[in-house]
Amino acid sequence: MLLAAHGERRPDAGNEGVFRIAEALAGRGLEVAVGFISGVPSVREALQTLVADRILVYPLFAANGYFTRDRLVQILEEANKAGRSVEMLTPLGLDPGLPHVVMQQALGAAHEHELTPAACTVILLAHGSQRNPASRQSTEELARALERHGVFRKVEVAFLEEQPSLDDTAAALAGPAVVVGVFSGEGLHGARDAPGLVARLGRRDVVFAGIMGTAPGIADLVAQAVAARQAT
Repeated sequence: MLLAAHGERRPDAGNEGVFRIAEALAGRGLEVAVGFISGVPSVREALQTLVADRILVYPLFAANGYFTRDRLVQILEEANKAGRSVEMLTPLGLDPGLPHVVMQQALGAAHEHELTPAACTVILLAHGSQRNPASRQSTEELARALERHGVFRKVEVAFLEEQPSLDDTAAALAGPAVVVGVFSGEGLHGARDAPGLVARLGRRDVVFAGIMGTAPGIADLVAQAVAARQAT
């Protein structure tokens, strides 16, 4: 299988979270390669290291937007010179098991900071886009799924590049909140922007739970998706 992610090229970006997921999957007997659209190794290079005739691609992306529907598909088609079977699985952001993983991540942060979940709001902080609604749609769908669990008082959304911003969403809240970054990797947005915006709020009752891509249980989601496709 191929774990495909956006990645990050800045000097201090190691994309370690994706490699940890790959290591966990390899420990389950899967042949795994990691490839990045922006990073090393590239998707093309990763595909060439795999020897199987059938390759399952799991897109570690928060939404089914441009990079998964268009750019990744284009790269795979250009790289698959041998004409092997290359099948795209559902992106992480739309994985049906993701709401449970994110809920557990938020619960862990609430307990760590001694916040009562029933009195606490979860804020899903995503990228957003003025040009493509995919990020908003997947984030709102995730929020509705979390709300159905009924564990937290409420679930709100906020975005980096569209409204509402984290500042606006937090300002409208009464009571504590846990912010989960709806990012699949530790790029600029996940590793710097998200925690920086939470810190800038200056509120001790608003805590950062981390990004969903590094949450415990993500490797399990990928393994389950691969097993389900292998069974077909």
